[in-house]
Amino acid sequence: FIMDRIFRKFGLSGKSFIPMLVATGCGVPGIMASRTIEQDRDRKMTIMTTGFIPCGAKMPIVGMIAGALFGGSAWIAVSAYFIGVGAVVVSGIILKKTRLFAGEPAPFVMELPAYHMPVAGNVLRATWERGWSFIKRAGTVIFIASIVIWVLNSLSFDGGLHYITEEADGASILELVGGAVAWLFQPLGFGSWQAAVATVLGLVAKEEVVGTFGTLSSMASADLAMEGDAAMYAVIAKEFFGGSSLAGMSFMIFNLLCAPCFAAM
Repeated sequence: FIMDRIFRKFGLSGKSFIPMLVATGCGVPGIMASRTIEQDRDRKMTIMTTGFIPCGAKMPIVGMIAGALFGGSAWIAVSAYFIGVGAVVVSGIILKKTRLFAGEPAPFVMELPAYHMPVAGNVLRATWERGWSFIKRAGTVIFIASIVIWVLNSLSFDGGLHYITEEADGASILELVGGAVAWLFQPLGFGSWQAAVATVLGLVAKEEVVGTFGTLSSMASADLAMEGDAAMYAVIAKEFFGGSSLAGMSFMIFNLLCAPCFAAM
């Protein structure tokens, strides 16, 4: 109710605030929370703009870029939220200029319920259900995708299909696939095949972006696991972004604002 006056300035209703607040954890329940908005036009606008809010799956990308290219600066995470909110505001204004979403938002009348202390059993049950759903996703989609990345990055067609070793080298299958689409991202500043593969797999689940970089950087340096995060950050910064902080920031912003994961879509 308090946010309604602010949200009306860029075409949304105050009820859009709750879906966007929920979306900071995950975009899927955030979009589902828009069902409480009665007017179809406001509900669709909320669904279309909620995905810009940085969710829990996008924050590891922010942390990775901040650690690898900006010395762990906290301002990178702060800027990510401001960029997301800015995208919501700009998108709301643009959508209101179209014929489909033109007109004033519906008047906001809300009856406040009688509030009660949350029941511990309900909180624990809801926490377990959501936690288990993430564990299943991490143990299936993300784990399997990491194995596929490792296999494709270990095999090469140069001189016949073979496993890449020091004696039998060559461009990996993953490098050939990534190189075929990397030119699409060249104007954005991150034209390496590793960044292209990570971005495409991020459409499946945003957690895959960091998983992909972890797998590829581990394979780039055999002793990386022994050397810790600093060595991995060094590989990511040098090999994947050419040491350019601007390319890293561009990569982060693109993955924050591009299409969300398949589940959210």
